[in-house]
Amino acid sequence: MSRNLVIGDIHGGLRALHQILERANVSSTDMLIFLGDYVDGWSQSPQVIDFLIELQQKQQCIFIRGNHDELLLNWLKGNTKEIDEPMWFKHGGEATVLAYSNVSAVKKNVHIEFLESLQNYYVDDQNRLFVHAGFTNMNGVKYEYFPKLFYWDRTLWETALALDTTLDTKNIFYPKRFKLYPEIYIGHTPVTRIGVTVPIQKACVWNVDTGAAFLGPLTILDVDTKEFWQSEALPHLYPTEKGRN
Repeated sequence: MSRNLVIGDIHGGLRALHQILERANVSSTDMLIFLGDYVDGWSQSPQVIDFLIELQQKQQCIFIRGNHDELLLNWLKGNTKEIDEPMWFKHGGEATVLAYSNVSAVKKNVHIEFLESLQNYYVDDQNRLFVHAGFTNMNGVKYEYFPKLFYWDRTLWETALALDTTLDTKNIFYPKRFKLYPEIYIGHTPVTRIGVTVPIQKACVWNVDTGAAFLGPLTILDVDTKEFWQSEALPHLYPTEKGRN
C-alpha cells in the first residue's frame, strides 16, 4: 500500500537521508513530500540535490522550497545582491560553497533548474498544507501577498507554540490561520529549540524539522498514521564536520 511521507530539513546530510529512507522501508509506490532546506550545513549539499533529481525519476516526489535553497539558487545564478553573504556563510552557506568548488558548470546548471522548479507549498486532496515555514494571509496560501514568507516566516510556529491549549476553535480569539487547514506540516524552525528531537504537533501544525542541521536527527513521518523514523544524529554521521553548530 502506498504511503504519504513527509521529510524534514536535510541541510546537506545525504547519509541521514539514505538512513531514513531505508529505516522507513520506502518503496517506489510511496509519495515523498520534502519540506525544503536541502542544502547548507553538512558537506554533501550538491550530492543531496543529485540524489533528489534521480529520486523523482523513480517515484512521486513533491519538493518544497526552503530559504536556504533560494539562497543557493541566488548564489549559483550570481545574484549576490540578494544574499547577505557573511550571514549565509555563518548559517551553513560556507560548507555549500566549498562543496560546489568541485562541481562542473554543466551540473550547476542542472541544479539551478531543479532549484527553480521547487514549489512554495503543496495542498493535498485532504486540504493538508505542506510549506517550509508558514504564511501570513488570513485567507490562506493562495492569497499570500509576500511569497518569500512561505520559506522565511516563523510567526505560524511561534503562534502555535504560544497558543492557549484550552482555547476552543470557535472562540473569536482562536487564530484564523489554524482553521483553514486540518493539518499544516512545516520545517524551518528546529524543534531542538524547545528541547526535543522528535516531530511536534501544536494546534494543527506539525513541525518535522528535528534539528538535522545541528545536533539532531533527520525525520520522515507518515502523514496518515503519524508513525515516524529517524536517522542517527547528524554529528555522528559527519564526525569531522561542524554542520551549523
